[in-house]
Amino acid sequence: MTALLELNDVDARYGPVRALHGVSLTVGEGEVVALLGANGAGKTTTLRSVSGMVRRGGTVAFAGRPLPAAPERVARAGVAHVPEGRGTFAELTVRENLRLGAYTRRDSTRAEEERVHEFFPWLDERANQQAGTLSGGEQQMLAFARALMQRPRLLLLDEPSLGLAPRVVRELFRVMRRVNEEDGVAVLVVEQNAAAALGAAARAYVLEAGRVAVEGTSDELRENESVRRSYLGY
Repeated sequence: MTALLELNDVDARYGPVRALHGVSLTVGEGEVVALLGANGAGKTTTLRSVSGMVRRGGTVAFAGRPLPAAPERVARAGVAHVPEGRGTFAELTVRENLRLGAYTRRDSTRAEEERVHEFFPWLDERANQQAGTLSGGEQQMLAFARALMQRPRLLLLDEPSLGLAPRVVRELFRVMRRVNEEDGVAVLVVEQNAAAALGAAARAYVLEAGRVAVEGTSDELRENESVRRSYLGY
């Protein structure tokens, strides 16, 4: 499988604090890859390193080219990041949030709007509603839909299930699978719900203290005793 995203020996810092210690991983074209690990393991920082939202060393390449540590240029390259905690613009309407997702686009976004309305029909019905009045699950769906408006080649999803009802989690993972299977969008997903993540991903990496501790296919990680005990509960 051709590599779409490649991290090689990536370090990252928040001021003097070093959060990543030589992380290397790949995501293939059209592949779903999960990042697992405890709180503070470096999962979110890994996504931020790709997006250029944190100081980093090492190399990050996308589609065979170096990816600059500049969020707007990363977005224009075809990488969409859905951060932890929704990240919607609360005072703007649903429609305005969606259109902001396409700010890097110069062509018509009508096809993307129709596509996200296909995934989440209620977005069209509540296009003029302020995003801040939506429920937590609805805001997460809106954030996901806004990222799809960018027409990305790679989606970075940070804890999409955090604090949400199981029904909403199932819906988000269903849409993620459709986007991957039907549109060929690759996904790098950070998720504490390891069972859900391994069920959706072909491969996974487990981070511990800013380093890759274990990597393999989802089946291999399900059979790994330490992964089972720490993240799958059996």
